[in-house]
Amino acid sequence: MKKSFFSWRETLAGLVGGLLLVANASAQDSCGLCAKQVVINSELATCFLDQYDQFAKTSSDAVVVDLSSCASRGVVEALPSPNKAPAEPDMQFIVSRPQLVCLKKQLEAPGIVLDPSATIELDSCK
Repeated sequence: MKKSFFSWRETLAGLVGGLLLVANASAQDSCGLCAKQVVINSELATCFLDQYDQFAKTSSDAVVVDLSSCASRGVVEALPSPNKAPAEPDMQFIVSRPQLVCLKKQLEAPGIVLDPSATIELDSCK
């Protein structure tokens, strides 16, 4: 009987320890679905900056950015480089609040080249 009592205790201790590890990991990376990088072009960047105040008003820690209504139809895309095709821009992505602010700052940086597309790293924005 003591043996089953100890294994119940060990199981409970293991569960509590596991939950603490998960909680600690969640505190460090509060947004598991958040993008690590965003591929964007100048048209989508302008749209993002125009809508930034709306994105910033959301009350959740994870912000859904939907730029699908921004893409114009009928605009001729830039010809791809013969070496490598440009990455397809992200129309929808999720970012944390600090990443949202960081993305805005990076898009407003002087001299940033966004066409045909640019990959913005968000790992340092946490």
